[in-house]
Amino acid sequence: MAQLTDTHTAFAGHHILASGSLADVALAVKHAPPSSPSAPVLIFNDRTGHQVDLNLSGTDEEVVARHAPPPPVVADTPESDDATPEAPRGRGRPKLGVVPREVTLLPRHWDWLAEQPGGASVALRKLVEQARRDNEVRDRKRERQEAAYLFMCSLAGNLPGFEEATRALYADDRKRYEEQVASWPEDVRNYALRLAWETDGGEA
Repeated sequence: MAQLTDTHTAFAGHHILASGSLADVALAVKHAPPSSPSAPVLIFNDRTGHQVDLNLSGTDEEVVARHAPPPPVVADTPESDDATPEAPRGRGRPKLGVVPREVTLLPRHWDWLAEQPGGASVALRKLVEQARRDNEVRDRKRERQEAAYLFMCSLAGNLPGFEEATRALYADDRKRYEEQVASWPEDVRNYALRLAWETDGGEA
């Protein structure tokens, strides 16, 4: 699901109408001249490539409020001396955001975890964090490819070279990709490149 804190881009047909926060894009779409039936306005999340629906009813203030990001989460702060004491907290250390869940492992896994410094919970958290770091580049690459593919399917599915561009995208072959999309409308081409390789769509 797209997050309201992500930036977005609105396309009117094959041309960019507006980019920025969802609230800014919503206002731009609200006040844009009507598009022709052959050039519908589509809004894309700049991180995921997903399309986003807008509710443009009401005043400008209502539109902005409806599409504004949620308020930031306030971190817990140490209690002052005159603060009302909280009820005793149970297991799971909720102040740190730790959530208890059931984990099913083989006996040898539990035996190994029990031997680790800090016990099973600490060892599991360390393993998960290490796995996240190890896979971060690969996961981000996969997310970029999926974002670019979703956008391409929406606006470039009928353009020449689409299938070959898709193959090049998933092969991480930027040179081949750029050759296949060279004839695409400029905004579509540059935005797809931006999604796939986190660039501004300009020359490499």
